[in-house]
Amino acid sequence: MKRLSDIGEDALIERLVRLVPLDPNPASGPGDDCAVIDPGPGQATLQLLKTDVLVEHIHFLPDAPPRAVGWKAAARVVSDFAAMGGRPERFLITLALPPQTPVAWVEDLYRGIGACLQRFGGVLAGGETSSVPPPSAALISIAATGSVRREHLTRRSTAKSGQSLLVTGRLGGSRHAKPLDFTPRLEETNWLVSNFKPTAMMDLSDGLARDLPRLAAASGCGYVLEWDALPVTPGCTVEQALGDGEDFEMLLAVESARVSALLAAWALAFPGLPLTRIGRLVGAGAGECLHGGWEHFSKPLAC
Repeated sequence: MKRLSDIGEDALIERLVRLVPLDPNPASGPGDDCAVIDPGPGQATLQLLKTDVLVEHIHFLPDAPPRAVGWKAAARVVSDFAAMGGRPERFLITLALPPQTPVAWVEDLYRGIGACLQRFGGVLAGGETSSVPPPSAALISIAATGSVRREHLTRRSTAKSGQSLLVTGRLGGSRHAKPLDFTPRLEETNWLVSNFKPTAMMDLSDGLARDLPRLAAASGCGYVLEWDALPVTPGCTVEQALGDGEDFEMLLAVESARVSALLAAWALAFPGLPLTRIGRLVGAGAGECLHGGWEHFSKPLAC
Protein backbone atom coordinates (compact mmCIF):
# COMPACT_ATOMS: atom_id res chain seq x y z
CA MET A 1 0.00 0.00 0.00
CA LYS A 2 1.40 3.36 -1.02
CA ARG A 3 1.81 6.00 1.66
CA LEU A 4 1.97 9.78 1.35
CA SER A 5 5.73 9.62 1.85
CA ASP A 6 5.95 7.41 -1.24
CA ILE A 7 4.33 9.86 -3.65
CA GLY A 8 4.83 13.37 -2.23
CA GLU A 9 2.63 16.44 -2.04
CA ASP A 10 2.39 17.35 -5.73
CA ALA A 11 1.45 13.83 -6.81
CA LEU A 12 -1.11 13.64 -4.01
CA ILE A 13 -2.81 16.82 -5.24
CA GLU A 14 -2.91 15.44 -8.80
CA ARG A 15 -4.65 12.31 -7.52
CA LEU A 16 -7.16 14.12 -5.32
CA VAL A 17 -8.43 16.62 -7.88
CA ARG A 18 -9.41 13.72 -10.14
CA LEU A 19 -11.82 12.43 -7.48
CA VAL A 20 -14.18 15.42 -7.25
CA PRO A 21 -16.20 17.59 -9.65
CA LEU A 22 -14.22 20.52 -11.02
CA ASP A 23 -15.25 23.84 -12.53
CA PRO A 24 -15.50 23.09 -16.28
CA ASN A 25 -14.38 26.63 -17.19
CA PRO A 26 -12.05 27.87 -14.46
CA ALA A 27 -10.11 31.09 -14.91
CA SER A 28 -7.44 29.30 -12.88
CA GLY A 29 -7.97 26.12 -10.91
CA PRO A 30 -5.96 23.79 -8.63
CA GLY A 31 -2.21 24.28 -8.93
CA ASP A 32 -1.99 28.06 -8.84
CA ASP A 33 -1.48 30.33 -5.81
CA CYS A 34 -5.24 31.04 -5.72
CA ALA A 35 -8.33 29.67 -7.40
CA VAL A 36 -9.92 32.18 -9.77
CA ILE A 37 -13.65 32.56 -10.38
CA ASP A 38 -14.84 34.46 -13.46
CA PRO A 39 -18.21 36.14 -12.77
CA GLY A 40 -18.84 36.46 -16.50
CA PRO A 41 -18.25 38.74 -19.48
CA GLY A 42 -18.43 42.44 -18.81
CA GLN A 43 -17.17 42.15 -15.21
CA ALA A 44 -13.99 44.13 -14.58
CA THR A 45 -12.80 42.01 -11.66
CA LEU A 46 -12.31 38.30 -11.02
CA GLN A 47 -12.79 36.62 -7.64
CA LEU A 48 -9.86 34.96 -5.90
CA LEU A 49 -10.24 32.11 -3.41
CA LYS A 50 -7.51 30.88 -1.08
CA THR A 51 -7.14 28.55 1.90
CA ASP A 52 -4.05 27.89 4.00
CA VAL A 53 -3.21 26.17 7.27
CA LEU A 54 -0.60 26.50 10.01
CA VAL A 55 0.17 23.42 12.08
CA GLU A 56 2.04 23.49 15.37
CA HIS A 57 5.50 21.85 15.15
CA ILE A 58 5.38 22.20 11.35
CA HIS A 59 4.88 25.94 10.79
CA PHE A 60 5.52 27.22 14.31
CA LEU A 61 6.85 25.94 17.63
CA PRO A 62 4.84 25.84 20.88
CA ASP A 63 6.92 28.64 22.42
CA ALA A 64 6.47 31.00 19.45
CA PRO A 65 4.83 34.35 20.29
CA PRO A 66 1.13 33.91 19.46
CA ARG A 67 0.85 37.37 17.92
CA ALA A 68 3.62 36.47 15.48
CA VAL A 69 1.90 33.16 14.70
CA GLY A 70 -1.30 35.05 13.90
CA TRP A 71 0.57 37.47 11.65
CA LYS A 72 2.14 34.57 9.76
CA ALA A 73 -1.19 32.77 9.37
CA ALA A 74 -2.78 35.78 7.69
CA ALA A 75 0.33 36.99 5.83
CA ARG A 76 0.74 33.66 4.04
CA VAL A 77 -2.72 34.12 2.54
CA VAL A 78 -2.04 37.75 1.64
CA SER A 79 1.12 36.62 -0.14
CA ASP A 80 -0.87 34.26 -2.35
CA PHE A 81 -3.27 37.03 -3.35
CA ALA A 82 -0.24 39.16 -4.17
CA ALA A 83 1.16 36.41 -6.39
CA MET A 84 -1.99 36.59 -8.55
CA GLY A 85 -1.83 40.38 -8.86
CA GLY A 86 -4.85 40.81 -6.58
CA ARG A 87 -5.89 41.99 -3.14
CA PRO A 88 -7.44 40.27 -0.08
CA GLU A 89 -11.00 40.94 1.04
CA ARG A 90 -12.86 38.61 3.46
CA PHE A 91 -11.32 36.07 5.83
CA LEU A 92 -12.71 32.96 7.51
CA ILE A 93 -10.64 31.62 10.41
CA THR A 94 -10.85 28.09 11.80
CA LEU A 95 -9.07 27.17 15.03
CA ALA A 96 -8.58 23.61 16.25
CA LEU A 97 -6.89 23.82 19.65
CA PRO A 98 -6.21 21.65 22.71
CA PRO A 99 -8.59 22.54 25.58
CA GLN A 100 -5.68 23.53 27.82
CA THR A 101 -4.64 26.35 25.46
CA PRO A 102 -4.57 29.64 27.44
CA VAL A 103 -7.26 32.12 26.46
CA ALA A 104 -4.64 34.88 26.38
CA TRP A 105 -2.71 32.89 23.75
CA VAL A 106 -5.75 32.77 21.46
CA GLU A 107 -6.48 36.47 21.95
CA ASP A 108 -2.91 37.38 21.04
CA LEU A 109 -3.13 35.10 18.01
CA TYR A 110 -6.10 37.13 16.81
CA ARG A 111 -4.30 40.39 17.53
CA GLY A 112 -1.58 39.23 15.12
CA ILE A 113 -4.15 38.32 12.49
CA GLY A 114 -5.85 41.67 12.99
CA ALA A 115 -2.60 43.58 12.60
CA CYS A 116 -1.97 41.89 9.24
CA LEU A 117 -5.50 42.59 7.99
CA GLN A 118 -5.29 46.23 9.05
CA ARG A 119 -2.03 46.68 7.16
CA PHE A 120 -2.88 44.86 3.94
CA GLY A 121 -6.67 45.03 3.77
CA GLY A 122 -9.30 42.45 4.53
CA VAL A 123 -11.90 41.88 7.22
CA LEU A 124 -13.03 38.96 9.32
CA ALA A 125 -16.19 37.43 7.87
CA GLY A 126 -16.56 34.38 10.13
CA GLY A 127 -14.96 31.12 11.12
CA GLU A 128 -15.10 28.03 13.32
CA THR A 129 -13.53 26.71 16.50
CA SER A 130 -12.95 23.11 17.54
CA SER A 131 -11.08 21.20 20.20
CA VAL A 132 -8.46 18.57 19.45
CA PRO A 133 -7.60 15.77 21.87
CA PRO A 134 -4.36 16.18 23.83
CA PRO A 135 -1.55 15.95 22.83
CA SER A 136 -2.64 16.91 19.31
CA ALA A 137 -1.02 19.91 17.65
CA ALA A 138 -2.80 23.24 17.36
CA LEU A 139 -4.11 24.13 13.91
CA ILE A 140 -4.95 27.54 12.43
CA SER A 141 -6.71 27.44 9.06
CA ILE A 142 -7.59 30.55 7.06
CA ALA A 143 -9.80 30.71 4.00
CA ALA A 144 -10.21 34.04 2.24
CA THR A 145 -11.67 35.76 -0.77
CA GLY A 146 -9.97 38.44 -2.79
CA SER A 147 -10.24 40.11 -6.16
CA VAL A 148 -8.09 41.04 -9.10
CA ARG A 149 -8.70 43.23 -12.11
CA ARG A 150 -9.15 41.05 -15.16
CA GLU A 151 -6.17 42.57 -16.96
CA HIS A 152 -3.95 42.19 -13.87
CA LEU A 153 -4.48 38.47 -13.28
CA THR A 154 -1.09 36.73 -13.24
CA ARG A 155 -0.72 32.94 -13.19
CA ARG A 156 2.11 30.42 -13.07
CA SER A 157 1.32 28.88 -16.41
CA THR A 158 1.69 31.76 -18.88
CA ALA A 159 5.46 32.23 -19.20
CA LYS A 160 7.40 31.32 -22.34
CA SER A 161 10.84 30.07 -23.25
CA GLY A 162 13.39 32.87 -23.54
CA GLN A 163 11.82 35.04 -20.86
CA SER A 164 13.82 36.19 -17.83
CA LEU A 165 13.36 35.00 -14.26
CA LEU A 166 13.54 37.50 -11.39
CA VAL A 167 13.05 37.42 -7.63
CA THR A 168 12.29 40.12 -5.08
CA GLY A 169 14.31 40.48 -1.91
CA ARG A 170 16.89 38.01 -0.65
CA LEU A 171 16.62 34.26 -0.23
CA GLY A 172 17.54 31.94 2.63
CA GLY A 173 17.59 32.16 6.40
CA SER A 174 13.86 31.97 6.94
CA ARG A 175 14.11 29.06 9.37
CA HIS A 176 16.31 31.07 11.73
CA ALA A 177 15.81 34.77 11.01
CA LYS A 178 12.27 35.26 9.73
CA PRO A 179 10.03 32.21 10.19
CA LEU A 180 7.27 34.39 11.69
CA ASP A 181 8.36 37.83 10.51
CA PHE A 182 7.99 38.54 6.81
CA THR A 183 6.23 41.16 4.73
CA PRO A 184 3.88 39.99 1.96
CA ARG A 185 4.83 41.71 -1.30
CA LEU A 186 1.32 43.03 -1.93
CA GLU A 187 2.30 46.64 -2.63
CA GLU A 188 5.10 45.51 -4.93
CA THR A 189 3.02 43.09 -6.99
CA ASN A 190 0.22 45.59 -7.41
CA TRP A 191 2.82 48.01 -8.76
CA LEU A 192 4.19 45.30 -11.04
CA VAL A 193 0.89 44.36 -12.63
CA SER A 194 0.07 48.03 -13.18
CA ASN A 195 3.43 48.98 -14.71
CA PHE A 196 5.40 45.93 -15.87
CA LYS A 197 3.00 43.01 -15.71
CA PRO A 198 4.94 39.73 -15.37
CA THR A 199 4.10 36.92 -17.77
CA ALA A 200 3.98 34.54 -14.78
CA MET A 201 4.40 34.87 -11.03
CA MET A 202 4.23 32.91 -7.77
CA ASP A 203 5.36 33.36 -4.19
CA LEU A 204 8.31 31.40 -2.81
CA SER A 205 6.83 29.45 0.07
CA ASP A 206 8.62 26.11 -0.35
CA GLY A 207 12.00 27.39 -1.53
CA LEU A 208 13.34 28.36 -4.95
CA ALA A 209 14.53 24.79 -5.56
CA ARG A 210 10.96 23.51 -5.33
CA ASP A 211 8.91 26.47 -6.57
CA LEU A 212 10.91 27.39 -9.67
CA PRO A 213 10.43 23.89 -11.16
CA ARG A 214 6.70 24.23 -10.45
CA LEU A 215 6.42 27.52 -12.31
CA ALA A 216 8.52 26.24 -15.21
CA ALA A 217 6.52 23.01 -15.47
CA ALA A 218 3.20 24.87 -15.33
CA SER A 219 4.39 26.99 -18.28
CA GLY A 220 5.76 24.01 -20.21
CA CYS A 221 9.36 25.21 -19.89
CA GLY A 222 12.75 24.34 -18.48
CA TYR A 223 15.01 26.83 -16.72
CA VAL A 224 18.63 27.93 -16.39
CA LEU A 225 19.93 29.80 -13.34
CA GLU A 226 22.64 32.44 -13.18
CA TRP A 227 24.19 31.10 -10.01
CA ASP A 228 26.39 34.11 -9.28
CA ALA A 229 23.35 36.38 -9.41
CA LEU A 230 21.30 34.63 -6.70
CA PRO A 231 20.43 37.23 -4.01
CA VAL A 232 21.51 35.23 -0.96
CA THR A 233 20.68 36.57 2.51
CA PRO A 234 23.91 37.66 4.26
CA GLY A 235 25.23 34.82 6.39
CA CYS A 236 23.41 32.15 4.39
CA THR A 237 24.68 29.63 1.86
CA VAL A 238 23.44 29.10 -1.67
CA GLU A 239 21.94 25.81 -0.47
CA GLN A 240 19.90 27.69 2.14
CA ALA A 241 18.80 30.23 -0.45
CA LEU A 242 17.54 27.38 -2.63
CA GLY A 243 15.99 25.20 0.01
CA ASP A 244 15.07 26.90 3.27
CA GLY A 245 11.59 27.84 2.08
CA GLU A 246 9.20 30.40 3.56
CA ASP A 247 10.99 33.34 1.98
CA PHE A 248 7.62 34.64 0.71
CA GLU A 249 9.42 36.66 -1.93
CA MET A 250 8.03 36.76 -5.47
CA LEU A 251 9.36 34.73 -8.39
CA LEU A 252 8.37 36.25 -11.72
CA ALA A 253 8.92 35.78 -15.42
CA VAL A 254 9.29 38.87 -17.62
CA GLU A 255 9.90 39.41 -21.31
CA SER A 256 13.67 39.79 -21.54
CA ALA A 257 13.49 42.99 -23.58
CA ARG A 258 11.70 44.71 -20.69
CA VAL A 259 14.05 43.71 -17.87
CA SER A 260 16.37 46.73 -17.99
CA ALA A 261 13.47 49.20 -17.90
CA LEU A 262 11.80 47.23 -15.11
CA LEU A 263 14.92 47.17 -12.95
CA ALA A 264 15.45 50.91 -13.37
CA ALA A 265 11.83 51.76 -12.49
CA TRP A 266 11.82 49.30 -9.58
CA ALA A 267 14.92 50.88 -8.05
CA LEU A 268 13.07 54.20 -7.92
CA ALA A 269 9.80 52.75 -6.62
CA PHE A 270 11.29 50.37 -4.02
CA PRO A 271 14.81 51.54 -3.23
CA GLY A 272 15.15 49.32 -0.15
CA LEU A 273 14.13 46.07 -1.81
CA PRO A 274 16.29 44.27 -4.40
CA LEU A 275 14.83 42.90 -7.61
CA THR A 276 17.28 40.50 -9.23
CA ARG A 277 17.43 38.67 -12.54
CA ILE A 278 18.43 35.11 -11.66
CA GLY A 279 18.09 33.26 -14.96
CA ARG A 280 15.81 32.46 -17.86
CA LEU A 281 13.25 29.98 -19.07
CA VAL A 282 14.20 27.55 -21.84
CA GLY A 283 12.38 24.89 -23.81
CA ALA A 284 10.70 21.97 -22.10
CA GLY A 285 13.14 19.18 -21.28
CA ALA A 286 16.15 21.50 -21.44
CA GLY A 287 18.02 23.41 -18.76
CA GLU A 288 18.86 22.46 -15.20
CA CYS A 289 17.32 20.36 -12.45
CA LEU A 290 17.03 21.61 -8.89
CA HIS A 291 16.56 19.46 -5.80
CA GLY A 292 15.57 20.53 -2.32
CA GLY A 293 13.04 22.85 -0.76
CA TRP A 294 10.22 22.04 1.59
CA GLU A 295 8.12 18.91 1.02
CA HIS A 296 5.37 18.02 3.49
CA PHE A 297 5.65 14.31 2.79
CA SER A 298 9.41 14.14 2.10
CA LYS A 299 9.20 13.11 -1.55
CA PRO A 300 11.85 14.76 -3.74
CA LEU A 301 10.75 16.25 -7.06
CA ALA A 302 11.85 14.31 -10.11
CA CYS A 303 13.42 16.14 -13.04
